[in-house]
Order: sequence, then structure tokens, then C-alpha cells
Amino acid sequence: MAFDKKDVKKKSDHISDWYNDIVLKAELADYGPVRGTMVIRPYGYAIWETVQHIFDGMIKSAGVENAYFPMFIPESFLKKEKEHVEGFSPELAVVTHAGGEKLAEPLVVRPTSETIMYSMFAKWVKSWRDLPLLLNQWCNIVRWEKRTYLFLRTTEFLWQEGHTAHASHEEAISFALKAHEWYRQIFVDYFAMPVLLGKKSKTEQFAGAATTYTVESLMPDGKALQAATSHDLGQNFSKVFGIQFQDKEKKLDYAWQTSWGLSTRALGGLFLTHGDDAGLILPPKVAPIQVVVVPILSSKIPAKKDQSAYVDRMYQALVSQQVRVKLDDTDDSPGKKFNKWEMKGVPIRIEIGVKETDDETVTLVFRDTGEKKTMPWKEAIMQIDDELKAMQLRLLEKQKAFLKEHTHDVSSYEEFKKIMETTKGLLKAFWCEDAGCEKEIKNETKATTRCLPMDTKEEKGVCIHCGKPATHRWIFGQSY
Repeated sequence: MAFDKKDVKKKSDHISDWYNDIVLKAELADYGPVRGTMVIRPYGYAIWETVQHIFDGMIKSAGVENAYFPMFIPESFLKKEKEHVEGFSPELAVVTHAGGEKLAEPLVVRPTSETIMYSMFAKWVKSWRDLPLLLNQWCNIVRWEKRTYLFLRTTEFLWQEGHTAHASHEEAISFALKAHEWYRQIFVDYFAMPVLLGKKSKTEQFAGAATTYTVESLMPDGKALQAATSHDLGQNFSKVFGIQFQDKEKKLDYAWQTSWGLSTRALGGLFLTHGDDAGLILPPKVAPIQVVVVPILSSKIPAKKDQSAYVDRMYQALVSQQVRVKLDDTDDSPGKKFNKWEMKGVPIRIEIGVKETDDETVTLVFRDTGEKKTMPWKEAIMQIDDELKAMQLRLLEKQKAFLKEHTHDVSSYEEFKKIMETTKGLLKAFWCEDAGCEKEIKNETKATTRCLPMDTKEEKGVCIHCGKPATHRWIFGQSY
């Protein structure tokens, strides 16, 4: 595909149009034939595979095992937990006919797997010796969204969902927080995205949870993105599904449970965060291609042979360094090649022309800054890992500064509304924690409670909206 920057909307002009352009033109995904679905193309799926590899290592180190459960759930299973079914009912896809006949009981296409998994947990858990039960599955999910957006909000998406059962509430809470920390590491250490960790309000928490722990990120347009969540489910599901065990004192008790998930929605946040008017900018740790080698070919045959040998030497040296490298030896013009790899967000481009071949040097071009460095090729090989690490850190520091600049302490509702009407961002404000007040704020400003930060201390104050006594400063923001 030829890449022309003129075909791409500017991020600085209209971020939504820009985002759609880069997802399509960088070959991350394409629209599926069914409304709200998408086809994840190899370049986009390679990033998801990297996330899978990283996260699988984290969870398996804690004893979590991967399994798979059916995607069809009897409707009666969802109805067992009232709050759960009410939370998901507007988004359910329901199968009523199969094999040419009407089903005796409708089947729900998996919107999340608590109910189908916990019916099995009840069969497997009988004694304290069966606990903890630590399972995860990588699967697809279907939620019939009214408003769809590639990666960020699709009818079908991919995710991992972890589900655990424990002998005590303390152990369950500890595991939910462990998952919370894994997600922080994914976003900060790999996606170069600073995040806020906190608890959701009762209105915003997962349907059926006792407590929802959330990972919140801030997008370039000032809107908030819920990046991942983990949930302390208490005994809400175990009592409904009969997940009971005999403890060490031979008394029957219900298991304490958690669930936690990270989806392909996180990739949408990644793409939105780091790109610019030229396209994607991918953090080196998750980039499918970390370095692209672009020969600027000579028209002279003898020189061309020398150049090809030199380019191949450079390429093989990078491979031996375990760098994810691509050699672009196509016949496209240098300009088209540059545009293509800038659009795809490859962290470092190495240009090798006749001069570089003669001097045994290479020119490095950094995607995030546009800076160019020319150096001997052996020196470049030795420095490439450090350069990739430096770029990863630059991207993170840039986003930390953005988050700090766009997080505001507000003390009046007029100021609150003004910011939400203009620059948006994350607002810290006292809130009385009344659901009715929360609903009025949302209706008037489109802002929702994003979270109560984990390190928040109790204070005396008055609610930003209704003026009633309040004890905590909550984070508010408009959501994707």
C-alpha cells in the first residue's frame, strides 16, 4: 500500500477522524461485514500477541492456569444473579433458534463468563484443598454496542478474563489487587501510558461486584479511558451458584471470588495516546517492528551490489541482537517508504544510501522526535538497544507531563463545568457519594466518576455539586 500523508486527517485538527484513518492505513484493523465488528489485521494482531505473551508470563508466575469455557450461556444462568443480568441486559446478543428449530431455552452469546464458569466451579470446589482455584481464558466477547469505534468500542472484541476462588475474603482482595498491579505494569512499563489506579463508585462498578478496582488513562482529547478492571466479587456469585467448600474445621462456607480483564480496547488507547499527524508512534517494547532498514538504492550496478551486501550485513547484525527488524527492499521511492513506516509507527528507521555504504555508516531516524543520527554501523549495532530504551522512556515522560498538566483540582461547580465544556481532562473534586447527585453531574456535564484514587485520604469537604458534606476527592472525567 502506498502511503500519502495528504490522505490522513491531522490529529491536531480532528482526533476522531485521524484515529480512524491511522487504524485503517497503518493496517491495524478493518471494518467487518457485521455492524460494529472489526477484522484485526496481522500488524495489529501482532501487538495483541505481544500483550498475551507478557501477561501470560505475569499470571502464570502467580499460579494462574489458562482454560477455555463455552461462548453460549443458558439465559437462566445470567438471571440467577439479578444485578449481573440487569447490568448487561441492554448489550446481550441472544440466540433463539438453532438447527432450524426454536430453542427450549434461549442462549446468550458470552458478554463475560462469570456465570458459565461458576457453574463449573461449583462442581470442582468441594474442600479447602481445592482452593485457591486460579483460572484465566483468552477469548472473544460480544456486547451489542449502539455506538461503535474501532478497537475502543466494538460489538465483538478479544480479551483475557481471569477468575479465581479463595477460602477467605482477605485472600480474594489480595488477588484482585495483584491483578490491578499487573495491569498497571502493562500500561506503564510496556505501553508507556501513565495511569490512575482507583476504586469505582457503586454506580460505575461491575454488575455483581462488591468492589471494582479500575485502571484509568487520559487520552489526548482530554477524555478518560477505562483501560482495565479487576473485581472483588465477595460471595455474591458463590452463593447464587453454590460454590461451597468444607474448611479446615469441617464447616461449610462459600468461596470468595475475583474476576479481572484486559481487552483489545487497550490497544485503541495505545494508538490514540502516542500518535501524531504522520501516523502511529509505537513504544519499542510492543512494536511488532522495532527497526526498519531502508536502503536508498544507487542506480549504478557495481555500487548497487556493494550496497546490497552492506545492507544485508547490517540487517543480519540486528537480527543477531534479537531486534525485531524489517528490511524494506521494495522498489518504492524513499519518500513512500518513509511515509509508510512513519504511519506504522516503527520506532527507528535506518537509512543506508551510497554515502553510508562508502563510509560504513548508517543514519538513524527516531519516530518520536524526528531526530537523525549518523554513526558507524558497528556503533549503531551496539547502541540500538539503548536507543530503543531511551525512546520508551521519552514516550512515558511525555505522557506523564500531559497527565499532570490536564489533571485539575476544582473547588466550584462553575469551574468544573467550564473545564468539561472546553479542554476536558481529569478533575479532582469532593463528591458526597450519592448516586442521585452523581447522575445529575453526568446529565449536566457528561462527566462520570472515574475513580476514587487508591491513595486518597479522608478529608472534610463539601460536594462539588450539591454542597452536602463529603469526605473524599473523586476523579471525574468524560468517557470514551
